[in-house]
Amino acid sequence: MAQTFDLPELKRRMQGALATLKHELGGLRTGRASASLLEPIHVEAYGQATPLNQVATISVPESRMLAVQVWDKALVGAVDKAIRDSNLGLSPTVEGQVLRIRTPELNEQRRKELVKVAHKYAEDARVSVRHVRRDGIDILKKLLKDHALPEDDSKRHEAEVQKATDESVREIDAMLAQKEKEIMQV
Repeated sequence: MAQTFDLPELKRRMQGALATLKHELGGLRTGRASASLLEPIHVEAYGQATPLNQVATISVPESRMLAVQVWDKALVGAVDKAIRDSNLGLSPTVEGQVLRIRTPELNEQRRKELVKVAHKYAEDARVSVRHVRRDGIDILKKLLKDHALPEDDSKRHEAEVQKATDESVREIDAMLAQKEKEIMQV
């Protein structure tokens, strides 16, 4: 099968990296309780790691409280352990099949740690975008080498790929700046 250059496909893949970053940043705790905070947690259930939202309902009854309603009584201990081991600094209180989680105030050190995590997520997204750019440019080089694309078209497409990459990186930086501001607000 002959390779073809598809700029919309490259842009779609770059948007995928942005969507992943948005999802990851949404899971970082700021000062308020958010159900998305618990999304990355996996529970050891039925012999395999299962996302928490597939074994329980997560709700936000108050601005600084999360409630996790576990569907299967046998999994309450596993859910409790998974939340405690998640490195989010949360300690659930078990009340039957409901786990209540108070989100404590963030201290300065914890805020700085969360900012570092946000920077790591942003860098991973930048790397993903650069991989997409590299793939696009590799396709252009192959098409040019095979004489399937004139050199001036190749240069024009390369500039379009770079422009899309720059736009994506700008969006990543803006998302990171917004999240950093949100985390550091007292």
